[in-house]
Amino acid sequence: MRRPGRENTESQRRITRRGLILGGLQTGVLGVLALRMRFMQVEQADQFRLLADENRINIQLIPPTRGRIFDRNGAIIADNVPSYRITIVREQAGDVDSVITRLAQLIELDPDELERARRDLRELRGDTPVTVADRVSWSALSRVAVNAPALPGVLPEVGLSRRYPAKGDYAHVIGYVGPVSERDLENTDAPEQLLRLPRFQIGKIGLEAQRENLLRGSAGTRQVEVNAAGRVMRELDRQEGQPGADLQTTLDNSLQGYCSARLDGESAAVVVLDCDNGDILACASSPSYDANLFVRGISSTDYRALLENPYRPLPNKAVQGIYPPGSTFKMVTALAALEDGKIGLDETVYCPGHLTVSGRRFHCWKRGGHGNMDLHRSLRESCDIYYYELALRTGIERISAMAERLGLGVQFDLPMTSVAKGLAPTKEWKLSNRGEPWVVGDSVNAAIGQGFVLASPLQLAVMTARLATSRSVTPRLIKSVDGVEQPTGHGEDLGLNENMLREIRNAMFAVSNSNRGTAYNSRIVEDAFRMAGKTGTSQVRNITATERAGGVISNKNLPREQRDHALFVNFAPFDTPRIAVAVVVEHGGGGSTAAAPIARDITLQALYNGDPPLEAYPTADRPAVKARQEQFRRTRPLPDAEAKDRA
Repeated sequence: MRRPGRENTESQRRITRRGLILGGLQTGVLGVLALRMRFMQVEQADQFRLLADENRINIQLIPPTRGRIFDRNGAIIADNVPSYRITIVREQAGDVDSVITRLAQLIELDPDELERARRDLRELRGDTPVTVADRVSWSALSRVAVNAPALPGVLPEVGLSRRYPAKGDYAHVIGYVGPVSERDLENTDAPEQLLRLPRFQIGKIGLEAQRENLLRGSAGTRQVEVNAAGRVMRELDRQEGQPGADLQTTLDNSLQGYCSARLDGESAAVVVLDCDNGDILACASSPSYDANLFVRGISSTDYRALLENPYRPLPNKAVQGIYPPGSTFKMVTALAALEDGKIGLDETVYCPGHLTVSGRRFHCWKRGGHGNMDLHRSLRESCDIYYYELALRTGIERISAMAERLGLGVQFDLPMTSVAKGLAPTKEWKLSNRGEPWVVGDSVNAAIGQGFVLASPLQLAVMTARLATSRSVTPRLIKSVDGVEQPTGHGEDLGLNENMLREIRNAMFAVSNSNRGTAYNSRIVEDAFRMAGKTGTSQVRNITATERAGGVISNKNLPREQRDHALFVNFAPFDTPRIAVAVVVEHGGGGSTAAAPIARDITLQALYNGDPPLEAYPTADRPAVKARQEQFRRTRPLPDAEAKDRA
C-alpha cells in the first residue's frame, strides 16, 4: 500500500537532517585531523625528525688512548697493544640468549667471562656494549664479522689493552691497570659515563693509580647510523677525545732490571737515588710478580699463590716496608750529638762490651768490647756503646729532630702506593700512642736504630744522599709529563757544619775501605768509584740473659722469621757523589754479609751504566761475579736497541 505524500515528505526531511548532522561530524573530524596533521608536520616537524634520528642514530663513547710510561732514556715501561673483543648490546640483540647460543657456535666463550657478561647485560643500560669475549684471535674476530647478519647486536671490536714488557721489574712502582669495579665507582665522586663501560681499565696501584688523572685522558664520541636490526651501517660524525699524557719516569730500565735480578731469591728491597737531583734511578722490591696478570683480572689460583708466599711479593718493600734501621742510624745520632756540642770529634768513649742504664744492661755486638772509641772508629767498627753514651748526653728530642732533617720520619710526596712515613719517635709520640712516658732506655735503643725507630729503604737512601751532599735532596719519580720537565729534588743546604759532615763521610769511607771496617769485604777497588757506606743489622727478637750468657744463637741456626734484618747504605764515588743506595734484606742476617755485597754490585752497575769490569771487584769476588754476570746475560738478554748501543 502506498504511503501518503505527507509521510513521505516527513521521512525525507528526517533523512536529510541526519545526513547533514553526520556529514557535519565527519567534516569536523576531518578538519581536526587536518589541523593536527598540519601541527605535527609543520609546527612539530623538527621534534619528530629528531625522534626519528634518535631511533636511527646512536651516539657512542670513544675510549681515550691511555698515556704511555717511559724510563728516563725513552725505553717503554707501560704500553698499549691492540686487543680484539666481541661485545653485545642488549637493546639491539633482542633475544640475548639465542644470540649468545649462535655466537658460541662460532667462537669459544669462557664460562666465567660469559657469566660476568650475562650479569652486566641484566644490570647495565640496554644501550651499553657488554664484552662477552676478550682477547680473541683475529680468525675468531673474522668469523664473527662474516656472520654479522645472523648476530643482531653483536659487534667485533678492536680496542687497546695495557702491556708491561718488563713484567715484574716495575710491578711495585708502576703498578697495573684493571677493569673498573663497583668499589672503584663507589669511591669516585660522580663517576663519568666512561668508567661505566664494561672492562674499561683504570690504574689500580702504583704510578698507574696515583696519576690516573693524567694517564686516562678524556673520551670522544661518534654518531653511527644503525638499521632495524641494530647493525651499524655507517659512521656519521666523530669527535676525537683527548689521549692521556705520556709520562717519563726517572727510572733507568737497565738498572731496574739488574736490581730485580740481583735481589732474586731474597725478600728484599733496594733504592738508588741520583745525589744531584733526587731522581729515583731504581726502586725494586723482591720477590715481584708479573703485572700483566692483573690487567684483565688475575685468577684466584694465581692470586692465592701470591698471598700465601712467605716472602710477601705484593707489598712494595722499598717504600711501604718500614724496618728498624739498625746501625745505619748511627750517623744521625752522631750528628745530633756533634751539633749539640755533647761530644767532640776526637773525644773517646770506653766500650767494655756493655753499658748499664737504670739497672738494665745494654750490650755491644762485640761481646768483649771495642776499648776506647772515637767517632771515626765507632762508625768504622760499628761500636754500640759509643752511641748509647751519645744518647744519654743528647736526648731523644735532638736525635729525632736530626733524623727528620735527614729524611727519616718524613712521608715523601711520591706517586706510589702507600708511601710510608716511618717513625722518628719523641717523648710526646710515645705518650700519645703508647700511653706511657718515655724512659732513658728508649733513647739508648733509638741511638742504634732499634726500639721505636722505623725507616723505609727509600728514606735510608734519602738520608745517605743528604749526608753525601749536605743538601735536602728530595726523591723524584716523574721526570716529565708530555715532554714538560718536572721540578727536580736538588734541595737546599741543610745548614749542617761541614767539618762534622766531612768526618762522618770519612768514617763511612773507612767502613768500606779500611781492613777493620765492617764492609771491607764488599769494597770497590776501582779508585775512581770507591764508595762510603754503613752496615746495619736490626734485631727482630729479644735475646734473653740466659741466651746471652750461654752464647747468642747464630742467625743461620734460627728459623728464618727470627733472623735479623740486614741493611746497607752507601754513596759513590766518594769524592764526587753521584748515587746513593740503600738495601734491606728481610731476615738476611748480618748487613755486612747479606746486604753490603748486593749494594756494592748495584752501585758498580749504576756507575758503569752496565756490567763493570771484573777489576773493579776484590780479587776473591771475581769468579763469583763473572758467573753471575754470565747468568744474567743468559736469563735477561738486553733489548735489541740497547744491545746495539752496548756493542
